[in-house]
Amino acid sequence: MQEFFKKIADAAWFQNSITAVILLAGVLVGLETYPGLVERFHSALHIGDQIILWIFVAEIVVKMAAEGKRPWRYFLDPWNVFDFIIVAACFLPFEGNAVTVLRLLRLLRVLKLVKALPKLQILVGALLKSIPSMLYVSVLLFMLFYVYAVAAVFLFGENDPLHFQTLEMAMLSLFRVVTLEDWTDVMYINMYGCDRYGYSADSVVLCTSPVAQPLVGALFFVSFVLIGTMIILNLFIGVIMSGMDEAQSEAVELARAAHEGEPSLEIELELLQQQVAAIQSRLGSLTRLAKKTEP
Repeated sequence: MQEFFKKIADAAWFQNSITAVILLAGVLVGLETYPGLVERFHSALHIGDQIILWIFVAEIVVKMAAEGKRPWRYFLDPWNVFDFIIVAACFLPFEGNAVTVLRLLRLLRVLKLVKALPKLQILVGALLKSIPSMLYVSVLLFMLFYVYAVAAVFLFGENDPLHFQTLEMAMLSLFRVVTLEDWTDVMYINMYGCDRYGYSADSVVLCTSPVAQPLVGALFFVSFVLIGTMIILNLFIGVIMSGMDEAQSEAVELARAAHEGEPSLEIELELLQQQVAAIQSRLGSLTRLAKKTEP
């Protein structure tokens, strides 16, 4: 029986069918955002949702049965735990306002695609591996925001209270600047003065002490964009690329270990292709880094 369920769990048709059901679950959740469709096809949507739920239950049962006399080994895979939590949560009793929570839990079923598609697993694994390094980059970015925000309050607080009256508002405005969302408007307000640029008739009452600082304003915002956007934010890309290399290397090792006892030309070619892709990715990141450091 264990071999029977293991063949089903490993079969391509089974995995493809689960992927199709996940996509269908995402479509059904999307349809529930249209009140007219929900009112008209409430019964059909409910039946479809229940069918999908029990298909996911069947998937869990098959994979547990594939472990034979040790069904608890199913939970050794973090992705299986994730699937189990999503399915189990849908059986919790929800009534009244809590129905919204149930709908959100149904939406989480779409995330099962991460497990269904191996390439997505590598991407998610790369992001998870990058979190520790990204934390240090985030600390560096926060320090930059804090220093510039304090300076902005002192320099531009009186002229531009809409953006720099308080420290927290200054940090929020700098976030807008670092994402390049109309950052030149914020710069021009402080270059030309709030009485000459940027403040509309509704907000002109805030412009009580206009001060034009052409040189200081230009240097402040251009330097912040260069440091924050062009340098520090690109560190995030470098960290994620390194995580991607590690995740691909681990995927290659896992695939090699899984097929250790049954080597074949097809498996070896696939492993070599993954290694070449990892090397090409690394070369691409090093090439981009070399171009940025060129004088």
